Amino acid sequence: MNWRTFDLNLLVIFDAVLRERSATGAAAKLNMTQPAVSQALARLRGAVKDDLFVRTPDGMEPTPYAAGLADPVRRALQELSTALDGAAEFQPATAERVFTVALNNHSALVIAPHLAAAVAAEAPGIVLDLRPSGTLNVADLLDRGELDVAIGGLAAPGERFNDVRLLEDGFAAVLRRGHPACAFDGTIGIEALAGIPHLAVSSTGEGTGFVDEELARHGLVRHVALRAPLLATAAVLAQSEMVAVLSAGAAQEFARYAPLQVLRLPFASPHLTTALLWHRRLDDLAAHRWLRSIVIRTAKALQHSLFPNR
Repeated sequence: MNWRTFDLNLLVIFDAVLRERSATGAAAKLNMTQPAVSQALARLRGAVKDDLFVRTPDGMEPTPYAAGLADPVRRALQELSTALDGAAEFQPATAERVFTVALNNHSALVIAPHLAAAVAAEAPGIVLDLRPSGTLNVADLLDRGELDVAIGGLAAPGERFNDVRLLEDGFAAVLRRGHPACAFDGTIGIEALAGIPHLAVSSTGEGTGFVDEELARHGLVRHVALRAPLLATAAVLAQSEMVAVLSAGAAQEFARYAPLQVLRLPFASPHLTTALLWHRRLDDLAAHRWLRSIVIRTAKALQHSLFPNR
């Protein structure tokens, strides 16, 4: 192959089709027309003398030759992108780019609104693409460069990653404002906690088995009246006599926008650690250093405001 005449843009299009399994999807991702993507694939097929993709009911499947190219091409494109990003200056006030961030539900509720506000104030041309991490293979996406950072209850899964602790949270009880179980000292009694029907919040990944263990030590049992996703929490509690035990940060966020009251539990609760995770190859890139910095600064301010004694 004559590399002097080879168009490297064809590899970008190849990688996009490989990811999307569709010429139409790749075109949308690259802001191109579908015919232009198809023409580029035809040129690449001619250059490498292989069909590269086969149409199937599930999309465009790579041929064995294309599958063998996938990882080397992706690594080469990532290294080139990293090199170019590293050589460029980064000025937040004038920068225009997208950062893709994965978050768990707790981080989406507690950190994301404040992070979005901080980024908008400091770098109005930056777009945050926030994605729920629950169904994602975070390590794989960080490896492939499809995520810039991840925020959640994470620890570095290998030496190629870095992590830093952002928040230490605990648990609290939350119920409607004016509920008869609300004590004047901002707590809820253990018998009251056992006597009120509970909303068990799903989709958070936060285990509340410690509540049952503590109640059992006093010969008490809680009654779970409803299981519902996190998004339903505020509406359900505001219109019922139920109580939910969830992270204190999430409880306080709900109480900012709904007529709810957050109460201290009558016993100690476990801590929830929220961390920031990224790939080490991005350590020295100015743009990523800024991204990590604003996430850390936002979390530090939250830690101080939500949990001043920690």
